[in-house]
Amino acid sequence: MKLLRVGKVGAERPALLDEAGVLRDLSGLVPDVDGALLADDAALARVRSAAAAGDLPVLDATGLRVGPPVARIGKVVCIGLNYHDHARETGAATPEEPIIFMKAPDTVVGPDDTVLVPRGSVKTDWEVELAVVIGRTARYLETDEQALAAVAGYTVAHDVSERAFQIERGGQWDKGKNCETFNPLGPWLVTADEVPDPQALGVRLWVNGELKQDGTTAEQIFPVAEVVRYVSQFMTLYPGDVINTGTPAGVAMGQPEPKPYLRAGDVVELEIDGLGRQRQELRSA
Repeated sequence: MKLLRVGKVGAERPALLDEAGVLRDLSGLVPDVDGALLADDAALARVRSAAAAGDLPVLDATGLRVGPPVARIGKVVCIGLNYHDHARETGAATPEEPIIFMKAPDTVVGPDDTVLVPRGSVKTDWEVELAVVIGRTARYLETDEQALAAVAGYTVAHDVSERAFQIERGGQWDKGKNCETFNPLGPWLVTADEVPDPQALGVRLWVNGELKQDGTTAEQIFPVAEVVRYVSQFMTLYPGDVINTGTPAGVAMGQPEPKPYLRAGDVVELEIDGLGRQRQELRSA
């Protein structure tokens, strides 16, 4: 299933994109697309049944904003330097274990919402990423099979980063990762049954129409199952939590000087095979 949330900021309603590409209203069936729904097998079965029967009302998508596909996210866990080609382009050693950092849930915005270039920024960068959405409470997972069983589905994330804040201003990475609007998410949450191999997905990003990133999740140093299993050793993952699994080569930081960092007025578009497409216009904060 392709689950999503549509409407004005703070007033999104749950929806489903059916196999014919028709937008359907879920608000009469479930309160929202959130951790509670993703952990409720019976509720998900009702949604599947209604979708298969064609019983869901049609929504007019004209001019309708698409919000983040998951509401009330508890935490956003991110994996740094998780693609072989990205590590090479930045001159970093291949990590021996996954690098974990966090983004605050309030960085999450819709897939086509405006991204704000922070005040004082000179190195705002792009990063297209496969995001994993958790559907079961996960702690101390032992096997890859257990890890994948905890995954509700997948979506597209844009891990926007301010490199000067991240690397040059002292401390950890948080200052360059948690600026407002720095995690567009969506458009859809595609349930795990429709993504048979998360390590076989094309990942692409354009800036002002120029292709910058063109990779594949096959390049991940730590695949999805290993990432989920590993993270569960250090923190409990709850339904509705999100894990951004890293970005392939092609970020601005890895380009020759002068590096083409983002500025107000730029347009970024990104997509992952089967998971949909995002588009953001940047403006000054």
